[in-house]
Amino acid sequence: MICEVVSWRSETGTSGEIEFAYKISDKLHDLPYFQEHPTHISLLDAEQGRHAVTALYKSEQTDRTIVLISHFDTVHTAEFGELRDLAFQPEKLTATFRNHLHLLPETAQEDLLSGDYLFGRGVMDMKMGLVLHLHLLEKASREEWPINLLLVTVPDEEVNSSGMRAAVPGLLSLAEQHDLRYELFLNSEPSFDLYPNDPNYYIYSGTIGKIMPTAYFYGRETHVGEPFGGLTGQYMASFLTQEMEFNILFQETVYDETTPVPVVLKQIDLKKEYSTQTSHRVATMYNVFLMKRNAQQVMDLFKHVTEIAMKACNNHYVAACEREGTTPIGTINVIDYGELERYAIKKHGADVVEAIKVAVSKDDMLDEREKTIQIVDRIMLKCQELAPVAVVFFTPPYYPAINSTESPFIQKKIADINRWATENFNLHPKQVHYFNGISDLSYVNYNAADTGWSKYKDNMPLWNIGYSIPFEEMQQLQAPVLNVGPYGKDPHKLTERLNMTSAFVETPYLLTKLIKSMFAEVKTGQINTDS
Repeated sequence: MICEVVSWRSETGTSGEIEFAYKISDKLHDLPYFQEHPTHISLLDAEQGRHAVTALYKSEQTDRTIVLISHFDTVHTAEFGELRDLAFQPEKLTATFRNHLHLLPETAQEDLLSGDYLFGRGVMDMKMGLVLHLHLLEKASREEWPINLLLVTVPDEEVNSSGMRAAVPGLLSLAEQHDLRYELFLNSEPSFDLYPNDPNYYIYSGTIGKIMPTAYFYGRETHVGEPFGGLTGQYMASFLTQEMEFNILFQETVYDETTPVPVVLKQIDLKKEYSTQTSHRVATMYNVFLMKRNAQQVMDLFKHVTEIAMKACNNHYVAACEREGTTPIGTINVIDYGELERYAIKKHGADVVEAIKVAVSKDDMLDEREKTIQIVDRIMLKCQELAPVAVVFFTPPYYPAINSTESPFIQKKIADINRWATENFNLHPKQVHYFNGISDLSYVNYNAADTGWSKYKDNMPLWNIGYSIPFEEMQQLQAPVLNVGPYGKDPHKLTERLNMTSAFVETPYLLTKLIKSMFAEVKTGQINTDS
């Protein structure tokens, strides 16, 4: 099954990603249960022709439901070079590597020669997780398990998680339609290394968050022969980048786990052509990981750091002007996007601002990040009197951090999994509180009391016209999360590979035991999954 599913190419943003949903739906319809209940399979619109797929095995004995979450898109394969056609044929690729050992680093050579690894794009991240869920669905339907299983497999996890964001309203609709009570959101992303050559097998009681604070700098244009007649965007940006990169103020430590420090993901010069006019419009995107913080807390901190950086920029600039005997063009202000939009609406009217946003959102030549920056740029071009200015806002994507470590139910299940793994395989799983690879679990079990997402909405220029997150619906999906998946190595690399003992023996056993352990609890009413 894994070789068949991997052979269905589904790189993010390709026609294969669109076709995959129909192929997996057809595969599910081969099962006798879904031949008898064809309406239990659904396709949920995830935009751009893509669909998330849901498949419900429904027991007549209970409303208690486990949601099995996976994604079926993969990253691209340029690094495979001449072997690119084999990237989606795991058995052939693995055999070819045996004849071309020089293509692999030493650790990958050792794994290949051990005979216990299968190589291929998506074999680890994360089509094996999907296949394990298909396996569970088949067993449940054939053996008539006394619990409901809802498979949810989605496109576009690797870029914007459009699939999972689209699936959230579908989950609420299915719960109402079939009288389901969600007790657990179970993902099977693979066990990721925490350091090079990490031999440990991990299970996860949460998933790390990621957010993209962005700054747009509008200085003043000038001729390169008159440098003090203006202020370049790159000059302004350089001061913020020095403040942001490696800044421990953005680090969080929870349960002795620490987020990586911020780094620049991309800097964009909005001057398209070469000329001797200086470039005064620049945007810089920063990657920030989250554990406990929400969007409002990140924006407040980001704006504060930007103010510090622009004060340093001003001081440096004024000192240079004094040295040259010239007059500064002005003092750099710092505002957030919400302030810019309100200013523009007051000056030009809401219709003008809305027209800019709609026009940019329809430009298919731009991705979501570029569209967001273009909206800020075009609005600023109508409000140039604010310059020099740094505008802070968010660009997509945003993955909220989710954690269920404190759930007594999750604590018990992790203890159970450790016991089963030790007794049956002499395997000793280690708990990680925040899955470090980013996952679609970010879009369930969102804190029902949190209102910080409103700051995200107010400072996301593309909100509801190209990018949105169903926060209010996510707050209704209150069940704990858990990630138990197969062990593998090197996701997104030429050497991506899956440990077959973990994938075909250990993990299916552990997942089956996990679900079956809930049978008696369901029957007796002892189950308690309060998160």
